Amino acid sequence: MLRPADGLPPVVADRAALVRTAAEFAAGSGPVAVDAERASGFRYSQRAYLVQLRRSGAGTALVDPIPLGSDLSELAPALTGPEWVLHAANQDLACLAEVGLAPSALFDTELAGRLAGLPRVGLGPMVEQLLGLGLEKGHGAADWSRRPLPEDWLVYAALDVEVLVELRDVLAALLTEQGKYEWAMQEFEAVRTAGPAAPRAEPWRRTSGIHKLRKPRALAAVRSLWEARDRLAAERDIAPGRVLPDAAIVDAAVTAPETAHALAGMAVFRGRSQRRLTNYWFAALQEAAALDADALPRPSAPADGPPPVARWADRDPDAAARLAAARAALAATGEQWSVPVENLLQPDLLRRLCWTPPADGDVGAAMRKGGARDWQVALLGEQLEAALATRAT
Repeated sequence: MLRPADGLPPVVADRAALVRTAAEFAAGSGPVAVDAERASGFRYSQRAYLVQLRRSGAGTALVDPIPLGSDLSELAPALTGPEWVLHAANQDLACLAEVGLAPSALFDTELAGRLAGLPRVGLGPMVEQLLGLGLEKGHGAADWSRRPLPEDWLVYAALDVEVLVELRDVLAALLTEQGKYEWAMQEFEAVRTAGPAAPRAEPWRRTSGIHKLRKPRALAAVRSLWEARDRLAAERDIAPGRVLPDAAIVDAAVTAPETAHALAGMAVFRGRSQRRLTNYWFAALQEAAALDADALPRPSAPADGPPPVARWADRDPDAAARLAAARAALAATGEQWSVPVENLLQPDLLRRLCWTPPADGDVGAAMRKGGARDWQVALLGEQLEAALATRAT
């Protein structure tokens, strides 16, 4: 597949064309294939820079949200009701919601492939395996904020929805044959209704290389530089790593330069683009250096849940035994049903159950409270109940 079967459609970039597209898709039939392209790695925001749609009777539409003020709400009535077919839906639903679009029903081809036990669940490999077609790939990580968008990028984008509905039908038949279709429906609904992820309490701790630092003052420097970078990146809508690399943040925290001149002499900071920001970065370092001891960050992030599994055997041998038994049960079930263990039950939920079993012994209720779906409770409830009764020998 090198070109869309119906030819490359013109990009929808004005309100009149959007209204016409909405009418065409309202008159179409069956599910709607949906995809979105962002500029991750280039922009701070995760907004959609292109939205691709395809429906029987309507063909393919490539919609540019940027000249439309990132408001595609005219499409919403036409797309409300039909099932949406997306690949890795959790990556796109947030940016689609930002432009006014949300599904009332969902089929996720990547998640379906995982539940069906397929060895490779990327869109290209799945299309090749199940439909016998090769997709023209190669621009997924491109800077989709670029304008005008090159024609070969638009071809790539159109092909991403070209056979998505056909892929959905094959996967639905496969899941039905395996007795997993209802599982998939519950998983898709969980994805559809999940909402945005809660913000991290201390996102600066994800700075690459921070594991090298243990002293609170150095961690404070990382935090201050990270927050300064984040403000600047948001203001300029540039990916934070392009404003200042993580390695430079860690290097400055370790070196602790005492003057702006010393900071400007460090590897990344001596570059022309960084020299203009020397005082900005040095002010962030000074802010960290001036903090009172009680305002410094803790050496490690505050615990939200069980401790690292490597410590369980020492801290609670029974919990370690419960986890080992539970993991063995899930591994056997995953092999029996050809489903990855992480799709049988969220790993974090499994650890929480094993560290602190429900006091009332109602494992099913505890699973549901932790976000498990009905099919997971039915499939795993008894096995986990037995595993949670395990004791260290």
